[in-house]
Amino acid sequence: MKVQDAMTPDPVCCLTTDSAQKVAEILCKQDIGSIPVVTDHESRKLIGMITDRDLCCSVVADGLDAQTTPIEKFVSLNPVACREGENLDDCERLMQEHQVRRIPIVDGDGRVTGIVSQADLALKDRPEKVAKTVAEVSKPQSSAPVAA
Repeated sequence: MKVQDAMTPDPVCCLTTDSAQKVAEILCKQDIGSIPVVTDHESRKLIGMITDRDLCCSVVADGLDAQTTPIEKFVSLNPVACREGENLDDCERLMQEHQVRRIPIVDGDGRVTGIVSQADLALKDRPEKVAKTVAEVSKPQSSAPVAA
């Protein structure tokens, strides 16, 4: 199966200059957990991704004003991405390796054309493969040695 068979086409995108509140409103209205960040709405060239968690942990938790705080400092730059014609197995492998729940899909010019989420996989892929992806993405990252 190809990425284009599972992806959500033409996802909503935002700009680095958008306020945290505007992005949070988009996330709520669209019922999504992350959004591609692009250079502008015409070219839709991918810069990064921002998640609801980014906004919560970096804007709200730090007491910043969501109405006036642009998201530019909180964007995860250079995200892993796939192309529409790639094999869906490769996309899933990248999700597992990078522990991400969503992967933006870009064309040859880096223009956002879609997004693949774990939910998309659940609707299109074999249950055992989806289960493995969810398990790998959800593994805690070990940053410190565990005490004996």
